[in-house]
Amino acid sequence: MAAPRAFAQSLPRLSRSITKHAQSRYYSKLSVPAAPKSALQSLRLPKQCARPATRFQPLSTSSALFHGHIDPPKPGEELYVTFIDKENREHKIAVNKGDNLLDIAQAHDLEMEGACGGSCACSTCHVIVQDQDYYDKMPEPDDDENDMLDLAFGLTETSRLGCQVVMTPELDGLTVKLPSMTRNLQSSDFK
Repeated sequence: MAAPRAFAQSLPRLSRSITKHAQSRYYSKLSVPAAPKSALQSLRLPKQCARPATRFQPLSTSSALFHGHIDPPKPGEELYVTFIDKENREHKIAVNKGDNLLDIAQAHDLEMEGACGGSCACSTCHVIVQDQDYYDKMPEPDDDENDMLDLAFGLTETSRLGCQVVMTPELDGLTVKLPSMTRNLQSSDFK
């Protein structure tokens, strides 16, 4: 119980330190006091973690990760998909066979949320296929996708979830429109 007590006793000092530094407009120099040595000893950490605490330890942040898991296609192997965003601007993108529309849009900073991470459990990656011929070339949506599409804003006859549309050579030249808004309703909201 010594560790929680020591931590609780250090909170007012920590709060004053953060407030002081935050008000100074030098956020990069923000420091957080280290836990008292007795608190570290009582936690019984492995030797590699139990280094002596210094008076102040710098507070660091890491940069946001770019989605970037989509590799650029090799010359001659590219397929093309065009996204029409909410402002009616067209974005023609060269992609690989096997990439899905959600990953492509996120890798190119288009406004497609994908709240469920592409697991077909929300409707935030809803897209509208602009050409019926391309829609007919796609595999039929399964029951899970249809259930999520029922929750989508602006549902049309050619609506699909971007996470479920995988690029194939038959879909080369596909054009999809992003709806003007999305609903962030997940299947877990209805259980």
